[in-house]
Amino acid sequence: MINSRQLFLLNTAQTSNFPRLIEISRSKGVYLYDPKGKRYIDLVSGFAVSNIGHRHPSVLKAIRNQLKRYLHVTVYGEFVLSPQVELAHQLVNILPDKLNSVYFVNSGAEATEGAMKLAKRYTGRKQIIAADKAYHGSTQGALSLIGNPSYHQAYAPLLPSIDFITFNQLADLEKISTETAAVILESVQGEAGIRVPSKAYMQAVRKRCDETGTLLILDEIQTGFGRTGQLFAFEHYGIVPDIILLAKGMGGGMPIGAFIANRNVMSVFKENPMLGHITTFGGHPVSCAAALANLQVILDEKLVQQVAGKEKLFRKHLNHPSIREIRGIGLMLAIQLDSFEQVEQVSKYCAEEGVMIDWFMHCDSALRLAPPLIISTRQIVSACRVIVKAINKFQPASLPHKH
Repeated sequence: MINSRQLFLLNTAQTSNFPRLIEISRSKGVYLYDPKGKRYIDLVSGFAVSNIGHRHPSVLKAIRNQLKRYLHVTVYGEFVLSPQVELAHQLVNILPDKLNSVYFVNSGAEATEGAMKLAKRYTGRKQIIAADKAYHGSTQGALSLIGNPSYHQAYAPLLPSIDFITFNQLADLEKISTETAAVILESVQGEAGIRVPSKAYMQAVRKRCDETGTLLILDEIQTGFGRTGQLFAFEHYGIVPDIILLAKGMGGGMPIGAFIANRNVMSVFKENPMLGHITTFGGHPVSCAAALANLQVILDEKLVQQVAGKEKLFRKHLNHPSIREIRGIGLMLAIQLDSFEQVEQVSKYCAEEGVMIDWFMHCDSALRLAPPLIISTRQIVSACRVIVKAINKFQPASLPHKH
């Protein structure tokens, strides 16, 4: 009889030659469980999705209540649907005043695509500038913004008029000109291995965009909803973007994304041509209900205020001579090791010991830490103990093993 793993390999499109092949039967809080009941501490959160943990009771209740009312009824932007209206209102309330018009989509990549169109339509310009080693999604437009040629050469030609700057390098900002429709940056670079820009750099980007009439798009797809110790990472820098991209931690585990701008900017989609951007399932009522509950949990349980202390705890307990550096901010950290081989060995061992950890697309020599914000002190200490044990077991030959 063919088992689930065999069917997975046989019928499900694969994205690599070495999938994890760990079957998940259920999840709750910070834990994942396999069919035999083995428990894993999830330090990845579905890639920064499950900020309030898996299957939070408030999110499940919101989903159940919406299921009793209606599911999909029409394409986005036609009917008045209370989950969309209420979620948009709450998002606008927690964002700066200029960010007051929300366009709901299904994912981060779709948010990127919509924002690119919006910037070009509003400014009448063609050039978009992104950063080296950026990641904003894998659709054709978003893929054009990846500053790593090895990831997009196979799909060329992609979008024209895309240029790149070096992240956190002031000299490159001269490339932003009156021909630039938008600069798109991650508020903290994720797939580059968690690179936090300086406040001075981000303020200089904002200033240069203002000087040239360029829209500043900040990608908060991974950083949003408390992960960095602020509700949104741009708050660390004392700036406000013209467009913000949201997804991942927004939906409490349900698929949803958004790009948010000023209503004067967003209004260009209404005419010349009408329906300038459309989506069938964007802002799905169930996803919006879940997202609203998710946001309320983050605010009510004051999860953002706990992040800095939990970051310090991780840094305190991840102490080993083979760790080259711990980069990041809040619960968005990278443990820099020696090589991909070491990362792979450590990651596999951690999974065997019940700790789920991963690495990065553009930095495969570092381990990714992005646990649910609800992770407890005890869980942090327990997970760190396993990680350190794994690193000690698979450290480079140049370092002596501790016993």
